[in-house]
Amino acid sequence: MIFIETSLAGAYVVEMERLEDDRGFFARSFCAEEFAARGLPANLSQCSVSFNSHRATLRGLHFQADPHAETKLVRCTAGAVHDVIVDLRPDSPSHRRWLGFDLTADNRRALFVPKGFAHGFITLEDRSEVLYMMSVAYAPGFARGVRWNDPALAIDWPLEPRHLADRDAAYPLLEGATAP
Repeated sequence: MIFIETSLAGAYVVEMERLEDDRGFFARSFCAEEFAARGLPANLSQCSVSFNSHRATLRGLHFQADPHAETKLVRCTAGAVHDVIVDLRPDSPSHRRWLGFDLTADNRRALFVPKGFAHGFITLEDRSEVLYMMSVAYAPGFARGVRWNDPALAIDWPLEPRHLADRDAAYPLLEGATAP
């Protein structure tokens, strides 16, 4: 596996190291030993799928509050998404900064999202699917979010959302959000 450090402290793009031949390729998409060797949490206890029928579907920006804060390993398994992470950790050198990455079924990249980050994506194609591996089980009472279009963040989304949950549209602006 190839770990590419991002400019947000603790967040990584994770690429598969492919062994290719005339049949195609074989690669590990997750290895607890390799994560642990880099000091990253290797205990991913829940796996979920988000299927999105339509292009321009926006989900996020989500996080879970303590004591259920979670790390995530996110991969697009069908279609394409523009994935965004926001560092909400008050003591982080990258506090309130965001980054966006195109995750596609073709590039097979994953994004490691540390605890204390908000996460969301917008679909770039119809029938896009995202696979999440998470360090803790979902705890509905600790689900939080910040508004996807918060002017304090000024996220440069590649297209305007056409499909958005009422909950995501109603999240507070960053100034009013509960810290992770």
